[in-house]
Amino acid sequence: MENLAERPNGQLGPKYGVDAPGFVASLGAAGAAAAVAAARWRGARRGRTGLALAGAALLGQTGIYLHTTLRGKLNAWERELDGAGLRGDEQLLDLGCGRGAVLITAAKRLPTGRAVGVDLWVGKDQSGNRPGTTLANARAAGVADRVAVHTADITELPFPDASFDVVTSALVIHNIPVPALRHRALDEAVRVLRPGGQLLIADFWPMAADYARHLGRGTLHPLGPGYWYGGPWLAVRMLRMVKK
Repeated sequence: MENLAERPNGQLGPKYGVDAPGFVASLGAAGAAAAVAAARWRGARRGRTGLALAGAALLGQTGIYLHTTLRGKLNAWERELDGAGLRGDEQLLDLGCGRGAVLITAAKRLPTGRAVGVDLWVGKDQSGNRPGTTLANARAAGVADRVAVHTADITELPFPDASFDVVTSALVIHNIPVPALRHRALDEAVRVLRPGGQLLIADFWPMAADYARHLGRGTLHPLGPGYWYGGPWLAVRMLRMVKK
């Protein structure tokens, strides 16, 4: 989990930014605008009430979204990785690692293993999304010795077959606009897994269901309100699969 307390060496703990910052900024701005319009409304009471309710709903969704992106997703991944039965010496790959929230949470559980992250570092997907930021977060968390990052497309991973014991991904694959390429990313994830390795993919519930259908195996479970991006219509599910 993110630790914002000052470390003994004077460096602050990791800061993971905000997912899709443009979207949540627009959501919050729309809510604030509706609330202001309601306060200034001079027409029928019904119109004022409608604007006030719309503003409250949008601001409420913004609050839920921010809780998820700043804390809820971290709590969920803590639970999922604790339940993965890791020995601590695994080689783990995180697809679309961003600023390292999942990557570093995993690395803390791999004292003799290694956590590798790949990303294309797109700023619209996460604020301040740069490899240097991810490595700085790893240093702040005390796991820099077991973390590496690469610039790579998850539909064409630059790793040999059966390279990793665990592959993780959080809210990444749905960003690929073409279904066939989303499925290729899944196939690549399975390709680099060793037999008996675990695949853990968190994504919006319709996407997660599609991934399970494509793979033809694995289990799905909801991650709860703490992983809602504004409401249950953008709830996240976890796909867990073990490679045969």
